[in-house]
Amino acid sequence: MNFGGVDEKVVTREEFPLQKAKDFLKDETIAVIGYGVQGPGQSLNLRDNGFNVIVGQRKGGKTWDKALADGWIPGETLFEINEAAERGTIIQYLLSDAAQIEVWPTIKPHLTDGKTLYFSHGFGITYKNRTGIVPPENVDVILVAPKGSGTSLRKMFLEGRGLNSSFAVFQNASGKAREKTIALGIGVGSGYLFETDFKHEVYSDLTGERGTLMGAIQGILLAQYEVLRENGHSPSEAFNETVEELTQSLMPLFAEKGMDWMYANCSTTAQRGALDWMGPFHDATKPVFEELYREVVNGNEAQRSINANSKKDYRTNLEKELKALRESEMWQTGATVRKLRPENN
Repeated sequence: MNFGGVDEKVVTREEFPLQKAKDFLKDETIAVIGYGVQGPGQSLNLRDNGFNVIVGQRKGGKTWDKALADGWIPGETLFEINEAAERGTIIQYLLSDAAQIEVWPTIKPHLTDGKTLYFSHGFGITYKNRTGIVPPENVDVILVAPKGSGTSLRKMFLEGRGLNSSFAVFQNASGKAREKTIALGIGVGSGYLFETDFKHEVYSDLTGERGTLMGAIQGILLAQYEVLRENGHSPSEAFNETVEELTQSLMPLFAEKGMDWMYANCSTTAQRGALDWMGPFHDATKPVFEELYREVVNGNEAQRSINANSKKDYRTNLEKELKALRESEMWQTGATVRKLRPENN
């Protein structure tokens, strides 16, 4: 398939239908380890698609209770992590990066001949010298990385749609790892699958999260909001011109048919200004993205994440930072604006 003039191989549901995926994995027990961000969406989609799935999670916590609420049955389809890893022939290792490091000594003994270790992020393997996650040579090591949150994966599945995913094979002990990976990608609800490797997945993922997906977008939105407020605009006006119009009006056009179509459906004044100013914004931000990518590739960004996530007070400090974001004027204004949307009245 051609992407912007570049040929790229992708796998669609038409080429690898669900029934083919089910037939390929009919003798497998898929043990989903972790029920946080990706675990619920992937395990529920697999279950609803007719695969043999069990969940491994620490007993007694919020995520155990969430698994119970989602219909997983203790002793039948819900187990402690150790038992689930023993029962599973495919171990989907969907804990957070920090938790993967912590739990690895529990998982590794269960990676016996013929089993498969599955990731949805290349972090643990790519930075194995820092994480200590080194699988034995007698197992397949594969990756399916949905390009969005587990919540989005599940929502789109229930709507009859699919979230695109990348896939990769790091270790092919069985000789069938690629087909197995694609089957699992179809099973978890992917729209289409594009091939990558573990390094490229984690490099692009960390860059994206810190860049346009989360870090950069928050920084840019806040900068514009502050400039408008500092020049006498009300919170409502500043928020609507910075966030609400972007998310509710322009992004749906952008998502539907692309940036050029979104431009074509705006005023000529907006078109001219956007075309004139995209260059300065590109030139100002590209050096930041280049620095970010270097920090990801050399492992510094991974190490910062490992160091922060391993601190005992990490959750407490994280909540303080998120609370400050949540209670900032811009996002407090956003909460009010969302309540005033017509669908909420």
